[in-house]
Amino acid sequence: ESFLILNFIQSAEMQDEFWDDFGQKLASLHRHSQKNFGLDHDNYIGSLSQSNKFHKSWADFFREERLEAQVKLARDNGRMGREMVNTFSRFYAKLDELFPKEPPALLHGDLWSGNFMVNQNGLAVIIDPAVYYGHREMDLAMSQLFGGFDASFYDAYQRNFPLENGWQQRLDYYNLYPLMVHVNLFGGSYLESVKRILVRF
Repeated sequence: ESFLILNFIQSAEMQDEFWDDFGQKLASLHRHSQKNFGLDHDNYIGSLSQSNKFHKSWADFFREERLEAQVKLARDNGRMGREMVNTFSRFYAKLDELFPKEPPALLHGDLWSGNFMVNQNGLAVIIDPAVYYGHREMDLAMSQLFGGFDASFYDAYQRNFPLENGWQQRLDYYNLYPLMVHVNLFGGSYLESVKRILVRF
């Protein structure tokens, strides 16, 4: 028999500085780094297992530990045909040139609006992580996938840890991972979102 004990987070009203503080805190989290992309153990993204084997390059990690696993699962479960698998293969061939070179950053890993709370001081706390060391733009991409984050959050992040030019145009590529997770969990319309991103490859 197993059990989990967690601290209780008392919530309160959001303070005026909530989003600015949140952006600063995420930037601070992302400054934690290590040598390789990945983690010393595997974990979960939702109810799906998430492999975190170490890689020296983000492109290799993103392809092998994130996209390929989800594409295989979708293919095995009949949610994706051979044509889409081939399209992903063309996308993989471009990975090295799509992402700016940055050191691995400590990520929340599942940063959508359902995974933060307002604490008793009216400031942000993050919950339900799918943590690993990855490209820091990954968290920013996930935060925009379903909305719910104020523009001042991104402004504060940029002031504290500026992103490489063109980061907004790269977000779709990172979001192929959470979208494929949703394809495997829920199917349906999420595959259409994947197709819209990959149509250029």
